Amino acid sequence: MRELLVDTKTQTGADGTEYSFDYFVLVDEMRVGAFDCESYGVKVAQRGGTEAAEIPNVTTSVARIDELLERLTRNFVTPSTLRDVVEDWL
Repeated sequence: MRELLVDTKTQTGADGTEYSFDYFVLVDEMRVGAFDCESYGVKVAQRGGTEAAEIPNVTTSVARIDELLERLTRNFVTPSTLRDVVEDWL
């Protein structure tokens, strides 16, 4: 599996703490019938921290994974909320 960094977002919380997260697309292969297809997933990792979450094999569509990553970065989704957001998006 490959990880490709797509974006890094930084935001300041109400308490003045600065939070930064890296957003990745995960590229892997999956077997669909007699064919091997590229599959795409997502990962969110706190920059300089230990918190991270990933969900592989979300879709085989480049357009759909781009749409999902745009939504994740626009809404500053964190590792702890990633699974809920992806499940709602599906």
